Parts: sequence; C-alpha cells; structure tokens
Amino acid sequence: MNAPEFPEFFNADLVVVTDGEFVIGMEFSSRETVIVAIKDYIIRRGVNYQVCESEPITFYAKCVQYGTNCDWLIRASLIKRKFCWVIRRYNGSHICSRTTISQDHAKINSDMIVEVIKPVVEVDPSLMVKSVIAEVQSKFNYMISYRKAWLATQKAIANIFGGWEASYEALPSWFEAMVQKDPSTAIEIETAPAYQGDEVVQDIRILTRVFWSFYPCIRAFRSWKAIIQIDGTHLYGKYKGALLVAVSQDGNGNIVPLAFAVVEGETSDAWHFFLTNLHTYVVTRDGIGLISDRHDSITSAIARSNGSWDPPRAIRMFCVWHIASNFLRNFKAPYLQKLIVNMGYCRTMREFNVQYARLCERGQAYTQWLDRIPRQQYALAFDNGYR
Repeated sequence: MNAPEFPEFFNADLVVVTDGEFVIGMEFSSRETVIVAIKDYIIRRGVNYQVCESEPITFYAKCVQYGTNCDWLIRASLIKRKFCWVIRRYNGSHICSRTTISQDHAKINSDMIVEVIKPVVEVDPSLMVKSVIAEVQSKFNYMISYRKAWLATQKAIANIFGGWEASYEALPSWFEAMVQKDPSTAIEIETAPAYQGDEVVQDIRILTRVFWSFYPCIRAFRSWKAIIQIDGTHLYGKYKGALLVAVSQDGNGNIVPLAFAVVEGETSDAWHFFLTNLHTYVVTRDGIGLISDRHDSITSAIARSNGSWDPPRAIRMFCVWHIASNFLRNFKAPYLQKLIVNMGYCRTMREFNVQYARLCERGQAYTQWLDRIPRQQYALAFDNGYR
C-alpha cells in the first residue's frame, strides 16, 4: 500500500458521536479527534471517565465508576499502515447513574469551549461572558462557571487575533509599514529601558507612549472647521493605560478622526505628549477652538505648551455634556441635566438668560456651582463664534 502524499490530511473529517455509540473499527484522523469525540460523547450523556493510558500511539479510558456501577471502557490506537486512529476495544453504553445537567462538567475545559465559540468571537471579539455561557449551554446543556467562560474567551481571542505580548511586540513593525506605505504619516514613539533587578536588559525596550495621525486626516483638516475635540478613555485588558483621541468636523457636520495616542493614563505628561504632537503634525493654523472636559491634567498640559494652545492660537472650551455629567454627579438631579445642556446650546444671550433663570428658580446652589465655570467656555451665546 502506497503512503498518501499528505498523511496529515488523510481521513481528516472529524467523527462526532452524538446520538449513537462508538463501534470497534471506527476510524479517526488523529489522536486529538478521538479525544474530542470521547469528550463530546460523555458530556452529552452526563457521565465521566478517567484516563488509564495516554500515549502517542494509544488512548485508553474507563468510566469513573468502572468496577462498581459501570463497565464502560474504550481503547483507541494508531494504525500506522492506515495513517489513522481506530477504536480497538469498546464495551458499549454507560449504565451508571448520571450527574444533573444543571451543573458544570469536568471535561468541558477551556480548549473545548474555544472550539465552540471561535466562530462567534471571530465575528465579535467583544463577546460578553454571559453569551459564552449561553452558547456552551445550548450545545452541551451544561452551565459552565463564569471563570471558565472568561478564560476560554481570552484564549479564543489570543488564538484568532494573537496574544497581548505578540500584539505589542508587533506594534513598531506595524507603524513602520504605515510609514513605508505613506511617508507623510505622523508617528512618535516613546520607550523606556527594561530592567531585571537593577540592571538594564540589553536590546529590550518597553513601550510607554505612541502617537499617530494618518496623512489623509492631516491634509483634510486644513479645510475642516477650526474645531478640535479631545478626550480619553481607559484601556481594558492585560495592559492598562488610556487611548487619547482628537476629532474634528467637516463641512457637513460629520465627526472625523484626527489623531490617536496610547499612553500610560490621563496624566499631565501624557496629555502634554499628545497635545505637543497634535500641534506639531496636525494643527498648523491659528484660531482653533479646543473642546475638552475640565480635567486638571489637560489644564496642566496646556499651561506647559509654551503658548501653543493659548489665545490667539487656540481658545479652550469645555464640552457641555461633560459639564452636565459633572452637574449630575454633584446634585443627583437628572431632571435638570437637560437644562444645563440647553443652556450650552443657546445661541443668544437672551435665550441663555431665560434658561439660567429657570435653573435659578430650582435653587441658587445650582447656579452658584455653574457660575464657577466661565460662560464663554461652554455656552455658544458667549464664545464669540469659535464653536
């Protein structure tokens, strides 16, 4: 008998035993497919097995109650001349009592769950853990633990998209490819030395900050509105930090991206790094309206900018929605939050004063809090047209 040209693909179809039983002589493409089929079989029947022999050419397992309530056993071996695994011994169906279907099963491990959820995770990497639990329950009729589902989700993401370490290690190569494709792309990377104890590890650097802006965005901003809004959001995953983003508006009022940065957090140094590069590569004209929240780190970074973000080059304004959120946090008065937003959107002083009087009627504490914020920094009626 001639050997197949590609033996690893011979008889590659996965044999899944669902409603029926194994039979002696049943063939499998590999050791792994045998074990998956056995696990799938015992999980669906609510029973369990213990491994008696697990070798490169043999897999032998018995029911956990073998010798008392059940005589179930199975042995599979590699048949080299056929390039496949074959069931050599099988005692038939389990006759032992079954566990309840509402509990987790010991043989539903993370690797098995990964194979179940991989197609779903590939479409939606943000798949929630409760959805993973529901997916496994619908397939096996078992309720796995939250921790097992979470671990399987992380493993599936790593298998499909790569692990955290690999992703961060590939980042410089990815940016280098961007620059080769478009040399006008703006990129700034800051790294720090790696230490082992008190000694510097040679040829290894740790990523601390990275800024980038695509040239089509840089070029397009020249004809967009003279407005930039900046904000940050926390990164969730193995490596913490923050993503800083700058956006603007085109002539049709569409929100469009300008620049991004991954930094250690919303610190004064991080915002200074972001704003410095934003001014160097993107903002090349004066009279820019800079909209942000009232975060102290942004205020500190602007103060360190040597006038780059001070009038007349830039006029800082506050996002009215952030102000409304802070108001709600202070007073727990959601029925007044919309009033704060409406005051920010008033285009005339008369309209603003009407809304301001309505707020004052609700209580002077509200207006006293709002008066600490300069009106020209959040209200359209007072910002001289910069917004």
